[in-house]
Amino acid sequence: MCDKEYFEKDRLEYEARGLITRRQFGVLVAAGVSLVLPAVANAQATSDKDVEIKTPDGTADGYFVYPSTGSAAAVLIWPDIFGLRPAMRQMAKRLASSGYSVLVVNPFYRVGKPTATGASPINEMLPFRKGMSQTTDMTDAKAFIAWLDQQPQVNKNRKIGTQGYCMGGPMAFNTASAVPDRVGAVGSFHGGNLVTKEGDPNSPHLLAAKTKASFLIAIAETDDKQKPMEKDVLKATFAAANRPAEIEVYPAAHGWCPPDTTVYNEPAAEKAWARLLALYKTALA
Repeated sequence: MCDKEYFEKDRLEYEARGLITRRQFGVLVAAGVSLVLPAVANAQATSDKDVEIKTPDGTADGYFVYPSTGSAAAVLIWPDIFGLRPAMRQMAKRLASSGYSVLVVNPFYRVGKPTATGASPINEMLPFRKGMSQTTDMTDAKAFIAWLDQQPQVNKNRKIGTQGYCMGGPMAFNTASAVPDRVGAVGSFHGGNLVTKEGDPNSPHLLAAKTKASFLIAIAETDDKQKPMEKDVLKATFAAANRPAEIEVYPAAHGWCPPDTTVYNEPAAEKAWARLLALYKTALA
């Protein structure tokens, strides 16, 4: 899980080194910020709507965006600790314009609807994690994927992708474990706790190795410095399980992908985005 040390240490280090890419966002609004991401070549027209999805624990709110015509492979996005917000909506819409039907959810629906941005204090978000566990990740994943399969905008003959940021990384791993016959690709970006303590049979990396998915694991440089052996454990585990996995350390700080964080790194984020599209193109065919 993300914590305040990750962000504050990374911010100070990368500011000192001149490696932080700061974006100027338009006019601030109560719900967040106005974002502008790089344009998508040959972008498809999209439609979108706010949705509510029944789960065993209540009703989850989410944002569903999809190509305006036809049906497409589905993708489930798990946000970082700042949750469903304008930045995640914009990222989902960008992915939809590349030809996918995308659901991004509020993982904190059991507690409420945070109005954070990627620059909000971590301490404000920690209470929203109450009641969440690997078990709830899996029950939620089953409900969300079942909902996607009921939508006419989803091509059920194609596999589903799932991607997560920070705490969403292991949630994406857990999704592939919960619904192995539907999930064909997993993307984890600066994922936290992909490898838990030694001897834990429920560590996300061990469960993920039992899936039928291909993986993209993009690790922040600063995370790698704190846990330098984690990438080697991941590589060895996936190799032993004969599961395809692209595992790479990016020269960026923890939290570098969403454009509303103080450590957003556009070149590294665009590289990760290109690798994600390449994964989905092959694994969701």
